Amino acid sequence: MAIAQHPVAGEAGLRPMPSGNIETPSPVGDDVAYLRSDSVNLPWIILRAVHRASRLDGVPARARSVLAALARTVDASNPYGHIFARRELLTARAMQSERTFYRSLQDLEAAGLVERHQQRRYVQAGLFGRAYLHLTERAATILGLADAPASPAGTADAAAADPAAADAVEAFSRRSATLADGAIYKDLFPAAFQKRQPGQLPADLQRLRSLGFHEFLIFKLMKEARQHGKLLSDVIAVVWEHLKAAHRPINYVRKLLTTPTDFAHQRVARQNAIAAVQQAQHDAHEVQAALSRCTGQTFFDATGTRRIVIAADVSTTHDVREAQPRVMAGAWQAGFVDALRAGRLRPATAELDEQFATQRREQQRAHAPAIAPQDTQRDKRVLTRVGDAQLDFLARLVGARRPTPDSPGRCAAPARA
Repeated sequence: MAIAQHPVAGEAGLRPMPSGNIETPSPVGDDVAYLRSDSVNLPWIILRAVHRASRLDGVPARARSVLAALARTVDASNPYGHIFARRELLTARAMQSERTFYRSLQDLEAAGLVERHQQRRYVQAGLFGRAYLHLTERAATILGLADAPASPAGTADAAAADPAAADAVEAFSRRSATLADGAIYKDLFPAAFQKRQPGQLPADLQRLRSLGFHEFLIFKLMKEARQHGKLLSDVIAVVWEHLKAAHRPINYVRKLLTTPTDFAHQRVARQNAIAAVQQAQHDAHEVQAALSRCTGQTFFDATGTRRIVIAADVSTTHDVREAQPRVMAGAWQAGFVDALRAGRLRPATAELDEQFATQRREQQRAHAPAIAPQDTQRDKRVLTRVGDAQLDFLARLVGARRPTPDSPGRCAAPARA
């Protein structure tokens, strides 16, 4: 045997070439490796069955491999007959181990594609026969080895007896190909993945086209921005107003990409500021709308001690402890609307008006000043000795004359010791 012979120098070129359909040898190192293939020509119906078995959905990949091996082995003229193939042949064609092969048979049997009968036994001879595999009617119909059974007319249940097989037959009969099924049914113009054929520009970068930026240049700038840890959208959103006034916007953008400025933070801060302004405008509009609905109405607080009158020109508030109402000034509109929405203010009613008037009268009686009794004789003022001396000094200082003791308006001088 050639396999048992020891290698001898120069022996490779003297050995005869193996018979059969052999391709051109390719040298690998010092040895010669031959590429061989199976030269059996399968019928077209078998090739179609193998193709359909490999593309079957609803079963695992291992089960599809075994079904394709069974499609190569079964007799096309008798698809429901015994499959005369050993376990070793089927595992080799399915390229599976023995354990995986049996698991695949279980999957096919559970899907209703294969039937495994019991092992035959010959009692008289005391021998056991083989256990053959059979394709079911459903499997033969799916693989195209048998025609689909015609459903009887007028019977709706018979048409839906095996919906899975009917769907499979319909799926395989939709189209036919003159070439192998594969990439020819895919997109022949992959513009989003092919080089030099980029996809659509982002919406926020479309405005760069008006400044002379070419589409490919914009994609290149996006790559450069990513290399510097930035996003071109953030840079353009921050410097757009200055970029429109630039003489060389391309150089300006490239210079900005190399700076350490955090454009993402600036963009978020600017968006937050714009959102805050818009929210404030929306709140002011809501406040004005609420005030316009409340014009001409009167409201009381929860305790009933304060009355608020909303008018088109001047709004007033009146507390029970105050004699007159006050004009509401300042930014009181937002607080009033918030209190009204929170339920802290109630519309005026006759009962609330009477309660407010009663509380006002009680406050006025409680804070009314007590009337002191009239004095019958006022306390007389007495001029002391020290005071009289001080008055004399002041009169001499200014050159004035003091009234005499008898003149009106001067108090009697005290007796001198």
